[in-house]
Amino acid sequence: MKKQRRTTGALITTLAMIFFYLPIVFMVVFSFNSSKSLTHFTGFSIKWYQQMLQSHDMMNSLYITIVIAMLATLISTVVGTLTAIGLSYSKKLTKAYVQQINDLPMMNPDIVTAIGLMLLFITFHIERGFITLLLAHVAFCIPYVMLSVMPKLRQLDPNLADAAMDLGATPFQTLTKVIIPEIIPGILSGAIIAFTMSFDDFIISYFATGNGIKNLSIMVYTMSKRVNPSINAISTLLVLLITVVLILVNVVPIIRKKIQEKREQDPNYEPSPHKHTGRNLLIGALVVTVGLVTLFLRPTSGGQMYAGQTLHIYMPGEYISEEMITTFEEYTGATLVIDNFDSNEQMYIKVANHESFDVLIPSDYMIQRLIGEDLLMPLDQSKVDETIAQLDEQVCNLAYDPQNLYSIPYFWGTVGISYDKEKVSREELEAEGWAIFQNPKFVGDIYLYDSERDQFMTALKSLGYSMNTSDEQQLAEAYTWLETIVKTMKPEIVTDEIIDNMANARKALGLIYSGDATYVSQENEQMGFFLPEEGTNIWVDGMCIPKSATNVELAYEFINYAASYEAQMMNSSYVGYTATNLEAKQELAQGEFEGYESYSFRKGHDLDEVFEYNPDSRKTIADYWSRIKVVASNSN
Repeated sequence: MKKQRRTTGALITTLAMIFFYLPIVFMVVFSFNSSKSLTHFTGFSIKWYQQMLQSHDMMNSLYITIVIAMLATLISTVVGTLTAIGLSYSKKLTKAYVQQINDLPMMNPDIVTAIGLMLLFITFHIERGFITLLLAHVAFCIPYVMLSVMPKLRQLDPNLADAAMDLGATPFQTLTKVIIPEIIPGILSGAIIAFTMSFDDFIISYFATGNGIKNLSIMVYTMSKRVNPSINAISTLLVLLITVVLILVNVVPIIRKKIQEKREQDPNYEPSPHKHTGRNLLIGALVVTVGLVTLFLRPTSGGQMYAGQTLHIYMPGEYISEEMITTFEEYTGATLVIDNFDSNEQMYIKVANHESFDVLIPSDYMIQRLIGEDLLMPLDQSKVDETIAQLDEQVCNLAYDPQNLYSIPYFWGTVGISYDKEKVSREELEAEGWAIFQNPKFVGDIYLYDSERDQFMTALKSLGYSMNTSDEQQLAEAYTWLETIVKTMKPEIVTDEIIDNMANARKALGLIYSGDATYVSQENEQMGFFLPEEGTNIWVDGMCIPKSATNVELAYEFINYAASYEAQMMNSSYVGYTATNLEAKQELAQGEFEGYESYSFRKGHDLDEVFEYNPDSRKTIADYWSRIKVVASNSN
């Protein structure tokens, strides 16, 4: 019976260890994958480590993460320890009151603390950035330090401090030579917890920072739009570093113990240099780490034209080539600070509240809204005429910004159907168009995209209506069309995970943006892209200068460079969306992206439209889409 219990216990322990460590092994293996796929290993390569080191955003985020974690740990450990010591000599009522306050941040959900800190900074007009991020981390780390130190203080003799001072010690000597040495284990435990909490935090950091200051967790979150295996590489290096530190922390006490035992046996014993390495190795590892962080992780700039200046850009995540960033910084000497938004609506809130950015990259309909609300600066046409002349005429002079008085196109594309050629025939797609999402043959084998605009576009186009309609009856019919799908087809409603899922042919059909479809087709030749004859959305993301901009001249420099042939070649090749520079688009269409319908899509189709900003219909569509998602969750 005991043997059986031991076997069962060993099996459970083994399965638990596999459950905890298999994802780490998986991550390490795929950090050496030759393709972008996060689920299909195609061959060994170290290119993601090379890309990681070249990534301006990733290296700066890692630098910020380490610096914030070290400073927050140091400050919170000192403040938390001194506070705990002070409380141990306070009255019971004071001690109980402060301890209850100290426990609140640990019991509160992180989102509550995050919003509270954000509102505090806003109320006192504190510009969010490095300082606010550090203050937030210190605030939530202190309670954990105190929680670790307090038990050790309770173990001390309450008369210890009085005895030390009776023997002639000053209060400071009593603190540093008597009390602190006795509670060192608790202090170290608190410091380790504080460092871990700071290094790992996302929610509080997300709400407490700004001005392009972001730690690693925020950077990973902004990478959700585009699959970037470089995150596997940087995570693998962090795991390696932590493993080395843990080994050293455990090896050093063993070495010290052996040295002590040998000295007890032989008072004249002196360890040889190669054996007396425990502490030196630990110190050396820390010095090397700090050195590497300082040397490699801080971005540098080269040119002199705008040396020392900073350009603040607000754009979607994973929407710019690291090579382009580096080239621009070397050319101008300026530093790019890039903040990312998840949606145009999130971007609008910040711009409407007059947060300072030099360049915005929103979508067409949002540019129309910003123009209407007088939030954008009219462009000096003399500074952008040559740039506009180099662009594809199909992306210029559109209804959202006639004559491009406020914006210069950055990327453009369309929305279509990604399909598995082995499950769906071209003939079926041509015959049914958007209605193929209602074909019973594909029950449980389709993805819908969690975007009310794009999903209602498919319904309205399938019904023969304009996607910019305000007619309540037409919108109601579109709702019924989508409701039928979610009730009968068992779709999975996703966002950017559709990219890797379709690349691995997990379902037959999915609504997808053209640039993402290009990546999917590159990763898997089995996947195709189709634009229904009923029409679709032709979208354009443009570069604008908000009225809150503080570095307008540098903003023009970036806009003209980002629309140039050189930058568009780098950018479009990296991101996969269609270049707006005509020469770059034609060269990529005949070269790297030759044969991809998602890159070189149809031109001049009468039923294709550009979204227009319509607040009334948008509110109706948003309400309908919320109801659709409720129906979908109940149906599944």
